[in-house]
Amino acid sequence: MPNPDGKSGVTPAAEAGATPGLLELFLACSRIGLSGFGGVLPLLRHMLVEQRRLLDGPEFNALLGLCQFLPGSNVINLAVCVGARLHGVRGAIVVTAGLLIAPFALMMGLAALYGLWGHLAIVQDMLRGIAAAGAGLLFATGLKMAQAMHERWLYLPFAVLILVAMVVLKLPLPPLMLALLAVTAGLAWWRARRALAEAGKVPRP
Repeated sequence: MPNPDGKSGVTPAAEAGATPGLLELFLACSRIGLSGFGGVLPLLRHMLVEQRRLLDGPEFNALLGLCQFLPGSNVINLAVCVGARLHGVRGAIVVTAGLLIAPFALMMGLAALYGLWGHLAIVQDMLRGIAAAGAGLLFATGLKMAQAMHERWLYLPFAVLILVAMVVLKLPLPPLMLALLAVTAGLAWWRARRALAEAGKVPRP
């Protein structure tokens, strides 16, 4: 976002909603990468939606849903999409690098330490605690995403269906997602036709 002096970029203290510069974006994503024990998705959502307001809740949900259908890590796909939206190709590279470089260096060191002391009971207990905290963060993020959905009564049943199919029926994820994609696409098409019909632009089905 342009500054009053005509220069592009913003300072670290810029107001929420202002587009951060490349360096600021890299540093923010690096902090998220280093502090995202159990996964960075909750912290990334907090930064994008609640702290800087670069996306609103429904936009984040839609973008993450798209990224879940793409090959590779959901978070990395999301980083590429958000970075490209803010600064094009350079933004995609900067956001992805910010999320990966510092955690990669840290994990290489931790992997070496785990090879030495990973068998100790205290280390195993610590890792179980971190895993539980990560699961709690993901659960809290899921609740926030559900609260940001428009017409939750219509779409949340699909989340329940896929949860039951995976956890209870042990069905594989890819065909489930493709099936639900077909159903929701049909629902969206039917609602669009109905809206046009009510507006008098197309005959009622």
